[in-house]
Amino acid sequence: MDIYKIEDLGHLLARNPYPGRGIVVGKSADGRHAAVAYFIMGRSENSRNRVFEATEDGIRTRAWDESKVTDPSLIIYHPVRRLDDTLIVTNGDQTDTIRDGLLAGKTFGQALKVRRFEPDGPNWTPRISAILTLAGGDFDYHMSILKSADAEGSACNRFTFAYEALPGLGHFLHTYVTDGDPIPTFQGEPERVAIGDDGEAFTDMIWSGLNADNKISLYTNWIDLATGREEVRIINKHQ
Repeated sequence: MDIYKIEDLGHLLARNPYPGRGIVVGKSADGRHAAVAYFIMGRSENSRNRVFEATEDGIRTRAWDESKVTDPSLIIYHPVRRLDDTLIVTNGDQTDTIRDGLLAGKTFGQALKVRRFEPDGPNWTPRISAILTLAGGDFDYHMSILKSADAEGSACNRFTFAYEALPGLGHFLHTYVTDGDPIPTFQGEPERVAIGDDGEAFTDMIWSGLNADNKISLYTNWIDLATGREEVRIINKHQ
């Protein structure tokens, strides 16, 4: 068993009809860029009725057709926010919880201590989060998943992973193992995936790999570590 195997992200996505929402963070193979991605998928009309929209400090989700919104509580939020040299990426409104916690002097894990998985039983969708700390021409990153301890949603298990960025390596964390009823929660450590040298190719690989029926929106950010320049790309199925 090769525990250090690096998977092809496009192949992982292509053979999984429903990873749900996913975060990818890593470093380009040439060591010059930080690579970040966040995507959303959906099965219900309410979940599919969304687009990503750029904001001053990141992105937000909004309804594509306001007349079709039935419950905005778990679908409208800011997935990405920038705070000085820190980029925060999550699958829910815990983005703001993390930002506010960092401003109050808390760590990533301490900020998330007040949050749990989503109250959408029997799925109990995990809350997944990541932060990148960019400084001195390099970066490190942390990822977190908060998920139910049992089928009843009676307790929350909290897992945090800390990484030193390595050229050509990324980590992929998503909410579900695959499709199902209820949908099975992600298990284990974030998956090790290869990161190339081209931000546009990175974006195209993810979008083309996602299931055509279930994919909704994708955000990617290709950050030049020397200059801080960001190449942000947003793809929406509805636009």
